[in-house]
Order: sequence, then C-alpha cells, then structure tokens
Amino acid sequence: MTANHLPQKPDFAALEAAAPESADRRTTILSLIGGLVFNWSNNESLFIYVLMLLLKADQATAAIVFATLNTTRARLDLIQRLARIRITDKALSKELDRLIDRFNEGTHIRNELNHCMYTVDNTTGAILHTQSMRLVQTSSTLRFGEIKPMDEARIREMSDAVREMARINREIWDFMPRLEAHLQSGGRS
Repeated sequence: MTANHLPQKPDFAALEAAAPESADRRTTILSLIGGLVFNWSNNESLFIYVLMLLLKADQATAAIVFATLNTTRARLDLIQRLARIRITDKALSKELDRLIDRFNEGTHIRNELNHCMYTVDNTTGAILHTQSMRLVQTSSTLRFGEIKPMDEARIREMSDAVREMARINREIWDFMPRLEAHLQSGGRS
C-alpha cells in the first residue's frame, strides 16, 4: 500500500464462507480480548474507591473527580500524588505503587488490542495479525503501526494478561480495607 492508495477491500463473502473453519480459534481470541477488557474495566473502577479513601470523600464525590479526569493516566497520577501525602506507611505506599504499575502494564496490552486493526485471512477466516493504530517513527522512516502476529505466543501473552488483571482485582480488594484502616488511624501504622 502506498501513501495515496486505499488497502484492498476484503472479500466479505469469502470471509463469511471461511468463518466456520476458524471459529474455535477466533472465539478463543475474542474471548481473551473480552476477558482482558472486562477485568481491566473492573480494576480501573476499583480505583474510584481508593480515590474515595484518599480524598476522605463519599463515593459520589470520588466518582465525579475520577470521571472528570479524562484519562486513566491522569486518574492514577492523582491517586499516587494523594497517596504520597496521605499514606505514611511505606509498605502500604509501595504496595499501592506496585498495584498501579502492574495495572499500567495490563493497560498497554488492553490499549493495543482495543486500538488496532485486525487482519483476517480471506481463505480461512483466521485472525492473522494486528496492526497498531499508532505511528512508528524511526530516524529514517515513518510507518503506520506495528504489525504483530496472532500466533500461539501472542495468545499466551493475552491469557497471561487476563490472569494478571484478575489477580490485581483481588489484590486491590484486599488492599482497600488496609488502606481504610491506615487512614482512619490518622496514618499511624
């Protein structure tokens, strides 16, 4: 594809005819994407409660503040900044930072899979690869997005990310009562 030509239109009839042949694999891939989005969204929403505790506010106030910040990065930055002035227990503070770091790692693959173009094989209907919607600039070229194969290694990476997001969810639930107790004690450990 050159800069002034559109890609070839997919043969939709061929894709629909071939779809049953690769249905199981496509279902696996789409299920993993759904699981990742589901777990990621639940985790992001739990940070509203962390914010509520740090602000010493009610849930509605925390949700308004959370929703007013229009990116996940801004929301987590606010949480981390508030934590620096409210959490005096170093271990608790480090635990929150680790949870946020792990969540951010999952955010990368979630963003990659939510903001890409999927290429499907016309003859089998299989998802072959993804192409990132980001520009990749090197010292000599400018390309449209990184292309990654949808191979077994990628499926394992996706499965691992779904499991990690589920673990993070449980750990945030375990963390919040300890944060609440710490903050209610006036920051005494």
